[in-house]
Amino acid sequence: MSYTIQSGDTFWAIAQRLGISVDALQAANPGVNPTALQVGQVINLPGGNNNGGDRPDPPPSGGNGKVVGATGGSNGGGDFVPYSGPASAYPDPSQWASYDALWRQNSRLMRFNSSEQEVAFIHEAIEIVSASSGVDVRAILCIIVQESGGNVRVGSTNNGVNNPGLMQSHNGVSFNPADPRGSIIQMVRDGTEGTRDGDGLKQLLARYGNYYEAFRGYNSGSVNKGDLNDPVGATGDYVQKAANRLMGHEWPGM
Repeated sequence: MSYTIQSGDTFWAIAQRLGISVDALQAANPGVNPTALQVGQVINLPGGNNNGGDRPDPPPSGGNGKVVGATGGSNGGGDFVPYSGPASAYPDPSQWASYDALWRQNSRLMRFNSSEQEVAFIHEAIEIVSASSGVDVRAILCIIVQESGGNVRVGSTNNGVNNPGLMQSHNGVSFNPADPRGSIIQMVRDGTEGTRDGDGLKQLLARYGNYYEAFRGYNSGSVNKGDLNDPVGATGDYVQKAANRLMGHEWPGM
């Protein structure tokens, strides 16, 4: 079996995603320098994993290689708006604040718990994963802040499924201090592109056709399309806060 290197891949991230050990991956690629991987490079996968079976390559990312949502948008600002109702009652993405404005606003929050270097890795990861998935960088940033505040060491939650990492993904990876860049990219990829155990923003956006219902699905697992503030067993104001964050609004405790 083989695997094609994607942007941001490391041996550790590939091993975590495919459920194999780094040692086994290195043993299958004796001539490959794991610190000099190139996008498009094909490597070998071990013939089996610790469950005795083979794991296939992950599905193609489906992005076009361009960072989505990195240009355009307003300067943001303004107070909290209590959005409610269906997705059509929420701001169109064309009204969202610019990525630069949202990054400046939200990266300040990240620095409470993550180092400057780690915050820089988050910024890089968002752009890498947007380009590979086709998901707007602003949406990825928003969900990172909603789920973890950008704290790379955030703990996991578990309501039947382990939800670790920056985006509290479905049984994805957590921060690895031995590979901060690789693990941060993988945390963002797990939340955006999904894992074997659950959908990411990409799949939910394809299913629902708009970001706001995708956000509710990400938080709750199901969606009341007539009232996106219906928590469906999760966080009632999740979509409301996401919309305000995307508009660049500010409020106490954001």
